[in-house]
Amino acid sequence: MNVNAAIAAVAALAGLCTGVIAMLAFRWSEREQAKPTRSSLHTDAVLPPGVDTVLSVLRSSAVVLDEADAVVKASSAAYALGLVRGGKLAVEPMLAMARDTRRDGEIRQIELDLARRGTGRGGDALAVSARVAPLGSRLVLLLVEDLTEARRIEAVRRDFVANVSHELKTPVGALSLLSEAVMDASDDPEAVTRFAGRMQVEATRLTSLVQELIDLSRVQNDDPLEDAEPVRVDELVAEAIDRCRHQAGTKQITMATGGTADLHVWGNRGQLAAALGNLVENAVNYSPARTRVGIAARRIPATGGDLIEIAVTDQGIGISEKDRERIFERFYRVDPARSRQTGGTGLGLAIVKHVAASHGGEVTVWSAEGQGSTFTLRLPEAGAARDRDRSRSETHESYDTGDLDGEDQGRPYETFTNEPLSAPEVLP
Repeated sequence: MNVNAAIAAVAALAGLCTGVIAMLAFRWSEREQAKPTRSSLHTDAVLPPGVDTVLSVLRSSAVVLDEADAVVKASSAAYALGLVRGGKLAVEPMLAMARDTRRDGEIRQIELDLARRGTGRGGDALAVSARVAPLGSRLVLLLVEDLTEARRIEAVRRDFVANVSHELKTPVGALSLLSEAVMDASDDPEAVTRFAGRMQVEATRLTSLVQELIDLSRVQNDDPLEDAEPVRVDELVAEAIDRCRHQAGTKQITMATGGTADLHVWGNRGQLAAALGNLVENAVNYSPARTRVGIAARRIPATGGDLIEIAVTDQGIGISEKDRERIFERFYRVDPARSRQTGGTGLGLAIVKHVAASHGGEVTVWSAEGQGSTFTLRLPEAGAARDRDRSRSETHESYDTGDLDGEDQGRPYETFTNEPLSAPEVLP
């Protein structure tokens, strides 16, 4: 009996211990579930009905503070901006504004520049707008909007308007002065002829500027792939050469074409022709007399489909390293004085950049001062053309645009190994 009693006592004790452990585990589980989370640092029960649902669908970063400045509720966007850290509002000006609103019930708003999370650099500042309002009798609601992108767009718009105003003012002012000169020289036919010729130059420059502004606006706002079609590269090259034939002939510049024949790109024909035409026109304008401009095309393999690479090479003045970083900006000119002589507007390369990007491609530049430049336009190949070309024989001959200069070795276009489109064309 003593043995049975001992066994029963041990069993009872074990059961009691099991019950105590189970109760402790249950309490611990409840405590863990009640712990604050990222979306609810206290309990949602303190929020007025429906507020939690409204905050979850807001695009703004939302933070709810209680009377002790503790964060009751915070959206994931608030954490991403670095507004909430360790259960506290980390931006002191916003915290001070929340305390003032809790004291007098007034709605307040402020704009601040915040350092990006993980950096202390001023150049990486975030522009935000914070608005604080009372939420019930004890809580304060903070809504924060990220204005960084809006500020950037506004700065670009202001710069663009300022540049356009300046560029338009120059030829318009020149026309006004020249018209007065014509009136004053009405009794001097030779002077009238001279002034009228200069008026024609300024009028042409103004027309070109307005047209390029229209073209830039169109390529930025339109979707070129809505009217996309397979476009023959041969035709784009021929059209670009035709566009610059007069300028090249005047300067005795040789136009050489080459590369793989019968290539096709996918996109808007008008925009592609304008982009390539701008590259060729720049090459001619910035090349000395009796030099060579080469245009060559080839297919290059790429992830997601082959690309067509069209390179335009000149023997011009070249571009310095600091200027190469900015040449695709609107109205930026490497040599403003030369641009005035050639009638350049500073928008041509910006148009090329936007056309390339909107067609899923890119434009790059290689250049060395005193040796010339190579601008390379890469665009997606038309799928049907790619499949057809792959079934053909891939035997190609080497293409050479001629010995441009002994110092020009290594230019991108010189790596092309394909058959010529046509014999080099020398313009008189």
